[in-house]
Amino acid sequence: QVQLVESGGGLVQAGGSLRLSCAASGRTFSSYTMGWFRQAPGKERDLVAAINWSGSSTNYADSVKGRFTISRNNVESTVYLQMNSLKPEDTAVYYCAAAEQGRGPWSREGTYDYWGQGTQVTVSS
Repeated sequence: QVQLVESGGGLVQAGGSLRLSCAASGRTFSSYTMGWFRQAPGKERDLVAAINWSGSSTNYADSVKGRFTISRNNVESTVYLQMNSLKPEDTAVYYCAAAEQGRGPWSREGTYDYWGQGTQVTVSS
């Protein structure tokens, strides 16, 4: 069992930055691929970014490439999402998720075994 707790969401103006954190507890953090998903009102939950167990491989949604960066610290059992140049369309609830190594595709919700409670990100224009 893995427990995930997100933090760092909030209200920011367009063009601003936020850093989301997801702290994991329970089983060995480095065993998991980690993903950040987001869900805007009335829309499906979609992958924003994912990172493999070692941090050597990442994947991003086209809409956030060049603006968002996912990283992880396996010693601290934390995954981060640095979000720069934020746009109003980035407004959503952001969720952290964990998947057993080797499972995929990373973009599919069903790949992930554990989910956090979500943190709201609101970008004003």
